[in-house]
Amino acid sequence: MELLSELLTDYLTDHGDAEPPLLASINRETHLKETRPHMLSGHYQGRILSMISRLLAPTSILEIGTFTGYATLCLSEGLAPQGCIHTIDINEELQERVQSYFEKSGLAAKIHYHIGPALEVIPTIPELFDLVFIDADKQNNRAYYDLVFDRVRPGGLILIDNVLWKGKVLEKETPDKQTASVLALNAYIAADQRTEKIMLPVRDGIFLIRKKIFIN
Repeated sequence: MELLSELLTDYLTDHGDAEPPLLASINRETHLKETRPHMLSGHYQGRILSMISRLLAPTSILEIGTFTGYATLCLSEGLAPQGCIHTIDINEELQERVQSYFEKSGLAAKIHYHIGPALEVIPTIPELFDLVFIDADKQNNRAYYDLVFDRVRPGGLILIDNVLWKGKVLEKETPDKQTASVLALNAYIAADQRTEKIMLPVRDGIFLIRKKIFIN
């Protein structure tokens, strides 16, 4: 399910910032070399991630789900001068290529690239995060959310990708296992009184969640 037509998506990208050359190259290579290139954030969503990061000017970012590093670099664009991003992925096969993208970006010193199960890696990172982007296996999203929540500073943001799950969240029949996980997480976050939140109809849906400064 495409929320926006191709013509409208082109109009949106044509009237925003251009895709940086390195990201355009990563975009092309991902579509040429990967079997699931749709997992890449892409031009329009990437510029949104960059803008959110620039507005927040985070000192510390956590990304769960690196894939080919596109969103990592978009989020890195807004880092404070002494800031860093920790990004976690399970796929060792992509590590060398993704690390080469980070080196080409000139931001490699700010990027800490972890390979391993996120639920095991996150407790080893001694950081309080300003911004968290969750874009990994959907069945673990609730576990990721609960694990990182106390590690997000008051006023910090959590972004969760794919919360509309190709429109399957609107289907009436009994949901499959992954769709059920997405539906359960969306309901859980909607009821979470510790946060302010809104869903953005960007690509496959992004939940934008702000941790309240004062939690009753």
